[in-house]
Amino acid sequence: MNPHLAELQPYPFERLAKLLADTKAAPKSPILWSIGEPKHAAPPFIAEIIAKEIGGLSSYPLTIGEGDLREAICDWLKVRFKLSPDSISKDRNILPCNGSREALFAFVQAAVKPGPDALVLMPNPFYQIYEGAALLAGAQPYFLNVDPQTLLPDFDSVPEAIWQQCQILIICTPGNPTGAVMPAEQIEKLVKLADQYDFILASDECYSELYHDESQPPVGLLEVCAKMGRGDYKRCIVFHSLSKRSNLPGMRSGFIAGDAEIIAQFKLYRTYHGCAMSPPFQKASTAAWRDEEHVIANRVLYRQKFTAVLATIAPVMKVAPAQGAFYLWPETNIDDTEFTRLLFARENLTVVPGTYLSRPAHDTNPGAKRVRMALVAPLEECIEGAQRLRNFVESL
Repeated sequence: MNPHLAELQPYPFERLAKLLADTKAAPKSPILWSIGEPKHAAPPFIAEIIAKEIGGLSSYPLTIGEGDLREAICDWLKVRFKLSPDSISKDRNILPCNGSREALFAFVQAAVKPGPDALVLMPNPFYQIYEGAALLAGAQPYFLNVDPQTLLPDFDSVPEAIWQQCQILIICTPGNPTGAVMPAEQIEKLVKLADQYDFILASDECYSELYHDESQPPVGLLEVCAKMGRGDYKRCIVFHSLSKRSNLPGMRSGFIAGDAEIIAQFKLYRTYHGCAMSPPFQKASTAAWRDEEHVIANRVLYRQKFTAVLATIAPVMKVAPAQGAFYLWPETNIDDTEFTRLLFARENLTVVPGTYLSRPAHDTNPGAKRVRMALVAPLEECIEGAQRLRNFVESL
């Protein structure tokens, strides 16, 4: 077996299950703020299209995906990120994938040149797929601790020797678990660093359509490239998904886009990988990328939950309003694992300890004394959860 498998750490939810295994929950209805799985209803037209196109299961799908799907993605990117029509092509810059998780993992396998000096840089705390992908590709993860105030990685503290060893820099904006959005100026600096040190800049933007101000959507990497006059998106790749945008996590549908040369090489890898999207799902995905009404309605639901929850817990916890995604990343006044265990025992409310989503690095652990709360439950359940959380914090 691949010897790097021994380097993988248990997934956060395995650790959480072990933490709570011997703890008896309070006799209340369970509220899960742990797993970031969207609970809002999927757009009704999705099921209708899948049923109509079910005959497509009789055909092998193409790795590159259907032209209509790539065109829908291309059109969406142009509008959402203000790209010029001639700077993005459905044939050169777009590749459908089975959700951003699958694509992120596979991309690192294809892009890393393994060796003792190979580094994949990533934020800390982080989505654990980044770490596992780096290790199994024969590279080492290098963790970029987020600033406790901005909740963004401190790129200025990275030594030049590390940049020289960097093969891929992964960023996540809006961030998981912090909800922080990276400003355009910072992304522009990273593009220039990628040029200077010749690494790939990979932006995980699966939460890009969950934000609170309709007039200020989070900026994306391709958008920054366009403003810089870099229509070739050299060294830049983005990952998007319908899981959060359209409440379709079970459909496993997303795409990668960017540098045409990188896309061509990754397409070659995926031809052997055998991971083309199911034809009925491609048809449904095409419709989803072409519809914004359900996405706007989705944001309204999250906005209501954030407003209600923050109004209840902000007086008793230090918590910053998230700029995007559906998480809160509050500080705790006791150890985060003990906080999680006691909260479950006293209120039957489940969250994730911050140290399960981070690693000790540079003499600190940025997840310590924090927890991640995913506001994916219905509004009434989130309101109840917020009151339970407040009662618990006030009892400590």
